[in-house]
Amino acid sequence: MKRRFPAILITVFAVTLAAAQDIASFEKRITLKNLDNGLTVLVCERPEAPVFSFYTHVDAGSAQDPLGKTGLAHMFEHMAFKGTDKIGTKDFAAEKVALAKVETAYAAYLEERDKRIGRDEQKLKQLEAAWQSAVKDANQYVIPNQFDEILERNGGENINASTNEDETNYFYSLPENRLELWAYLDSERFMHPVMREFYKERNVVIEERRMRTDSNPIGRLLEQFTTAAFQASQYHRPTIGWMSDLNSFSATDAQKFFDEYYVPSNMIVTVVGDVKAADAMPIIEKYFGRIPSHAKPDDRTTTEPPQNSERRVVLREQSQPLYLEGYHRPDYRSPDDAVYDAIADLMSEGRTSRLYRALVRDQKIASYSAGFTGLPGNKYPHLFAFYAFPLPGHKPDDMAGPIHAEIDKLKKEDISDDELKMIKTRAKAGLIRSLDSNSGLAFQLGINQARYDDWRELFRQVDRIDKITKADIRRVANQTFTANNRTVGIIETAGPPPAEASQGGAQ
Repeated sequence: MKRRFPAILITVFAVTLAAAQDIASFEKRITLKNLDNGLTVLVCERPEAPVFSFYTHVDAGSAQDPLGKTGLAHMFEHMAFKGTDKIGTKDFAAEKVALAKVETAYAAYLEERDKRIGRDEQKLKQLEAAWQSAVKDANQYVIPNQFDEILERNGGENINASTNEDETNYFYSLPENRLELWAYLDSERFMHPVMREFYKERNVVIEERRMRTDSNPIGRLLEQFTTAAFQASQYHRPTIGWMSDLNSFSATDAQKFFDEYYVPSNMIVTVVGDVKAADAMPIIEKYFGRIPSHAKPDDRTTTEPPQNSERRVVLREQSQPLYLEGYHRPDYRSPDDAVYDAIADLMSEGRTSRLYRALVRDQKIASYSAGFTGLPGNKYPHLFAFYAFPLPGHKPDDMAGPIHAEIDKLKKEDISDDELKMIKTRAKAGLIRSLDSNSGLAFQLGINQARYDDWRELFRQVDRIDKITKADIRRVANQTFTANNRTVGIIETAGPPPAEASQGGAQ
């Protein structure tokens, strides 16, 4: 009875609230408008508390990074908090001149540094000193963190942004009487960004890469695993950027990236909270409508060719062992997208999931095991992945057989009626949870508007899962989970290295 209670609770929770969370009820509260400059604005009236949250979606992530300049999408996310020509500066006229000198000095330094033949080391030191002197001169005009401080003084919370392979997102929350302040600040930073403290912030990103990837065995594995799985697709590039690119791209490069992708036709702005669309929309249009229009950037990408043999990446590290495998699957627009979500739920959701029961509870060979879709993103064809952390006494390769046994069951046997019902019930409950907060709802509405050009797809996804059959799961499993379509990543625990040897290493 104890095991069944959570399922019953979820069912009651979903059924009793579903009627209040359908498309019709939201259509009464949502106003959608396409501004003359191409920006899409969505306002959802939700007067439960005197606050609002916003979500600005820019349809550009690391997949759009130029070749040789990986990390630029993520870099600009950092720069968006540096202020504008009016915020964060003591004297912008003088600062603008100083920043131009920084770029001239850096270009000269870079040209000498990257010479393949005839580099003059003495000249290089002089050019580097001149560049650093220009940076120091520009920094005298900076008022650090002024953008954030204005928001915090006005009750701003959860001020943040994120970049992934598919998009860049900006978000925070404010009291409802600060809507015009938000509209001014955020339109200004997308109209008049300033690449101040660029190289200081670039060093922050370099350290971030060292911490999360270069010094993190799982980070290194994921990077090498992804680059092995994708050879032509833009997903071959890490979001953080390759180190050589981080040490090379300039503020001028970041401005060019901004000019191409941060255009109204490539952005969605969603506002959710204690606002009335009749009052909010004119304010949003007043400020965001000032951003100059521009054609949507070319979104064509290279198609990843079919994988015809298993690929394998093995790292030997003094760290916890890990087994990971991934299979190519279509992008989010696939008719089978909901089927992949259902498989992820079946294999991984909670302690009753198939992988947890098999590897953790019954065989006791792993501390945790699960599967998920959307690696490394989902806008373009991507991976469905499975992983397991072996317990002491077991090797990563010991995880492969039990995982494949569970996959084979998907291929050969129908899942049970109870499992199918629970997948569908959890989908409904998950939707409700995602709408619980203003910020969560703003994100969900914005991402669905961006991906499908219709926020209503947020609710239709649940309908698609509700239509899934047992035969669908067998069919998709047989199509996708094949040996030739598999990439394997492993971390093997290495013994302590000799004193004269370097720590860790990849094979």
